[in-house]
Amino acid sequence: MRKEIEIQGCVEIPESLTLDEFYDKFIAFIEANNWSFGGGMNEIIDGFYINPDGTKGTHVLDESEEK
Repeated sequence: MRKEIEIQGCVEIPESLTLDEFYDKFIAFIEANNWSFGGGMNEIIDGFYINPDGTKGTHVLDESEEK
């Protein structure tokens, strides 16, 4: 039997911390507790998703377009 928790939310981090650095710290926390994580993460700045090339994507409240 497995028990899972779905996470829906945002974590506010220092501006100097990169998405990769946060991800590494988050996964280290998960693994330190012998848990596993499946899913993804998106960077958000000023309410906009940030594309892999660093440009602004869609606004988080814009449901008409994909991230």
